[in-house]
Amino acid sequence: MLMFVDRVELLVKAGDGGNGCVSFRKERYVPRGGPNGGDGGSGGSVIIQAAEGHSNLAHLSFQRHWKAERGEHGQGSNCTGRSGEDLVIEVPVGTIVRDRDQGFLLRDLKRAGDRVVVARGGKGGRGNTAFKSSTNRAPRTAEKGTPGEERWIVLELKVIADVGLIGLPNAGKSTLLSRISRAHPEIADYPFTTKYPNLGTVAVAGGERGFVVADIPGLIEGAHRGLGLGHAFLRHVERTRLLVHLVDPLPPDGSDPVMNYRAIRRELALYSAALAQRPELVVVTKLDLSGAAEVRERLARQLGREVLGISSVTGQGIPELIGQMVEALDALGPASEGLTTTEGESPKPPGDREPNPTDASGGGMLIGLLPEQGG
Repeated sequence: MLMFVDRVELLVKAGDGGNGCVSFRKERYVPRGGPNGGDGGSGGSVIIQAAEGHSNLAHLSFQRHWKAERGEHGQGSNCTGRSGEDLVIEVPVGTIVRDRDQGFLLRDLKRAGDRVVVARGGKGGRGNTAFKSSTNRAPRTAEKGTPGEERWIVLELKVIADVGLIGLPNAGKSTLLSRISRAHPEIADYPFTTKYPNLGTVAVAGGERGFVVADIPGLIEGAHRGLGLGHAFLRHVERTRLLVHLVDPLPPDGSDPVMNYRAIRRELALYSAALAQRPELVVVTKLDLSGAAEVRERLARQLGREVLGISSVTGQGIPELIGQMVEALDALGPASEGLTTTEGESPKPPGDREPNPTDASGGGMLIGLLPEQGG
């Protein structure tokens, strides 16, 4: 059984920098060879990168601790230690990266190839060669490598789609998606059949262009407080540019379709004021059922706006609905980019500063009188 995961917490640890080396050149006929201790290598960084081929975060749910390779220590003969390899963690496009403890946004990965350094590798310490001078020809001091950054991060996936299908459970969202695209969501005659968002591409203009539609699992009253799967569902609606609100004309529980429509609108407003202002098409489904046309007319009259009607079984009204979607998306123009941080920047929590140098000649922690190594 496939598992859909849209939120994970990870502990990421960058590699520590390697220590510098204290070493002196020792060979025949060179009595005063001088220092030749190499620098330590830098530690690898932890990078989160958006990549195609991942639909959710399930591949990260079984491993919570991720650690990059540390830098190797410097050696004699001025040999610099090897730097640690960066650890690149691939996530789906649309993933938001946050610092768990501080709560601030690190990066919104909206395109394939977008990346952010979430933990920067430590710097390698300098060997004793770097400390030689005219007054100190045989330094016995080297630097210790700085530790790599470590933090807890939260990865949240928000589905990226042009159109979001919303409504109460069993309103016909999955059936409509399967009718207008090649997606194959689970469909059954009971509520909450859809447990995670499904995406489908709708081809128009003879296949020359298209747009992405997301089937958002059914919302219920109290979703903004987390009832049902509340925030887990509403989170995916935020990315969409256009909402298509499907209304069941004959709910199985006998409730009023108009009140059901207003309940979902209220949940959207309570969750996000901006989401409530998103452009919306109102559609009454199951128009092939007796009484559905009357419900459509009553809803249009009470809302004072146009209400479309469709039947996913017979196909009635679906071409008109697709045409309205295309017109609305064209009127909205290209999708906005949203908030991001600077490319490759690794924001730090307040108070997280680089180590202060303890020696006037350079930064880092000093090691005094380390054992000598022959070159």
